[in-house]
Amino acid sequence: MNDITQADRGSVTSLMRWFGVDEAILSRVLSEALSHGGDYADLYFEHSSDSSIAMEDGIISRASTSVDRGVGIRVLVGDQTGYAYSEDLSLSAMLGAARTAASIARGGGAAPQDLTPKDHQELYRIGRHWGDVGVREKIPLLQKTEALARAADEHVEKVVIAWGDAEDRVLIANSEGVLTGDLRPMSRLWCSVTASKDGETQSNGWNIAGRHGIEWYDDERIAHLAEEAVKRTMILFEARRPPAGELPVVLAAGASGILLHEAIGHGMEADFNRKGTSIYATMIDDKVAEDFVTIVDSALHPNERGALNVDDEGNETERTVLVDGGVMRSYLHDRISAKHYGVKSTGSGRRESFRHSVLPRMRCTYMENGPHTRDEIIEAVDFGIVAESFTNGQVQIGAGDFTFYIKNGWLIEGGKITAPIKDVNIIGNGPEALRRITMVADDMKLDTGGWTCGKDGQSVPVSQGMPTCLVSQLTVGGENA
Repeated sequence: MNDITQADRGSVTSLMRWFGVDEAILSRVLSEALSHGGDYADLYFEHSSDSSIAMEDGIISRASTSVDRGVGIRVLVGDQTGYAYSEDLSLSAMLGAARTAASIARGGGAAPQDLTPKDHQELYRIGRHWGDVGVREKIPLLQKTEALARAADEHVEKVVIAWGDAEDRVLIANSEGVLTGDLRPMSRLWCSVTASKDGETQSNGWNIAGRHGIEWYDDERIAHLAEEAVKRTMILFEARRPPAGELPVVLAAGASGILLHEAIGHGMEADFNRKGTSIYATMIDDKVAEDFVTIVDSALHPNERGALNVDDEGNETERTVLVDGGVMRSYLHDRISAKHYGVKSTGSGRRESFRHSVLPRMRCTYMENGPHTRDEIIEAVDFGIVAESFTNGQVQIGAGDFTFYIKNGWLIEGGKITAPIKDVNIIGNGPEALRRITMVADDMKLDTGGWTCGKDGQSVPVSQGMPTCLVSQLTVGGENA
C-alpha cells in the first residue's frame, strides 16, 4: 500500500465516510451534548480490528480476530466529567448517548463552534495495512521464529510463539471546532522458551513490537528475537541469587525503563498531582536529581508503541521534559489538568477505547544520555548488581514506594561483572531512587518490547527506555532475605 493511499485512509474525510457521519451530524450531536450546559464536549469515534495467532511446538493452537466499533461522548463541567458511549452509530443512538453525557450539566455552558478539519504529523507510515495482510502471510513468521529458537540450543524443549496485530481508526470532534483523526497500526511477535538441563527447567522469552507493518519483521530481526529469547533462558541455568541487603544497583540500558515508568513516571501524571495524591504534587521547580538527569515523555518517536500523531482529545502531541537537568519542570497533562494548572495540554490525554474517558497517561518515557560510559559505571561499583530485565512490579503512586522482580541480571564484584543472577527483588522509593542516581551513561536506548500500561482499569500501549545508570543504594532481596 503506497503512502498516498495510507494518508488518504487516515484523512478526516476518509474517516468520516468510514463512520458514516458528516460535519452536520457531528455538530448536531455536539449541540445535544451541550444542551443542558457544560464547558466543553467531544466525540471519540473508534473502529478497532485485532488479529492474534499462537503456535506451540510448531502447531497453531489458537487464532482469533475481533472487531469493535462505537463512539464515546464526553461533557466537561469544571473538573467533572459526564460520559456515555454507544456501539450504535445511528443518529438517534448518538443523540441518546449525548443526552446521557449531558446530564452532568445544568444551565449556562458554551455553544459548539464550527468544525474545521485539522491535519497532523505522520509518525507511523507502514508499507501495508494489517487489514490487507492475510493469515497465510503471518504464519511463516511464527514458523521461522520457532525453528530458529529450537536450533539455537539443544536443551530447548518447548517453544511458544505469539503474534498480534491491530489497526485502529479514530475520529475526534469537539465543541471548540477541532475535527481530526488517526489511523494507528500495531503489531507484536513474542517468543517464549522452556529448556531443561541436568534435571533443571528454566523458562524465559523476549518480544518485539511497535507501530510497524509486516515488512518490519525481516529475517535479521526475527533471528535476533529467537536468539535473544534462548539466550535469556539459558543464562538462568548459570545464575544465582546475590546476597540480600542495601546495594548499589546498575540499571541496564533499555528495559530498565520500566522502573522509570512505574516508580517515577506515574507520579508525574497530572491527575495524581491535581488531586494531591502524588508525592510529586509540590515539587515543580524543585531540585529532584543530579544535574545530568533529564527525564522525558514523548509521543514523537516514529513507529514506537507509545508514538501518537494526536492524543485521544485531538491535541497535537509533543516531547515533554519532566525533569530538566535535575529540576522537575512539568507534569503530563490532559485537558482537565491543563486547565486546572493554567498551562497547555502536553498531548497526553489517552483512553483504552471509546468506552472509556480520558486520563493523562505516559507515551514513551525515558532518561536522556548522561556524561559517563557504561564501563565507567561498572568500574565504580565495588559490590552490587546489574538489573537487566524485569517482570512483575508493584508501585504505590502516592508514596512512590516500589518493588520490582529482576528476571535477568548480573553480579558486580571489584568493578567487574562476574556472574549472572536471577530471582531478585529490588525495593525502593521513586523520589529517593531519583536522588540516588549518581552516574548516567551515554548509551540510551528504547526497549522494543510490547509494553502495556494499566491505570484506573484502562490499558494503553507505551514505550520506555534508559541509558545505563547507577543508583547508589536500593534494597536487594537475594539470599537470606
